[in-house]
Amino acid sequence: MGRVVSVSLSPAHSMSKPRVDAVNLIAGLGVAGDAHAGATVKHRSRVARDPSQPNLRQVHLIHAELHDELGAAGFVVAPGAMGENITTRGIDLLALPVGARLGIGADAVVEVTGLRNPCAQLDGLQPGLMKAVLGRAPDGGLVRKAGIMAIVLTGGTVRPGDAIAVTLPDGPRRALEPV
Repeated sequence: MGRVVSVSLSPAHSMSKPRVDAVNLIAGLGVAGDAHAGATVKHRSRVARDPSQPNLRQVHLIHAELHDELGAAGFVVAPGAMGENITTRGIDLLALPVGARLGIGADAVVEVTGLRNPCAQLDGLQPGLMKAVLGRAPDGGLVRKAGIMAIVLTGGTVRPGDAIAVTLPDGPRRALEPV
């Protein structure tokens, strides 16, 4: 079982999101008060392509272990700095399959939709940060380490310290791809 380390939101389209005491997840929409909440896409590049697409990026989660890894490489990255809404510890987020459900706190449930595709804006925080969140698998494939995206199935309030329980989907495992 994992834990919530930090929660963040921003009403503006900005890379970093300020930490807050709690976030309210709303079923089918995302984080109340966050610029990326909505039933349809809110990320500017996706809106430009097709604003009617479903929003598979309602909640962004990053594992605090990535912050530890980046710190060991000389970067200073606090929770929320890379735009995540929920910073976790104790769950290998990147190993989860599409459709995994995370029960967070007393009520909230999110469903994993895919990987966050890191963008060049990360280098605006610290030079080299984008490269640092990309790696190579043993087969040479690109590994994206900048967290996962999810949709909200059941709303609820999420706070630092809340427990996170993982429920894996039935059927064949679908590896995460960028959404």
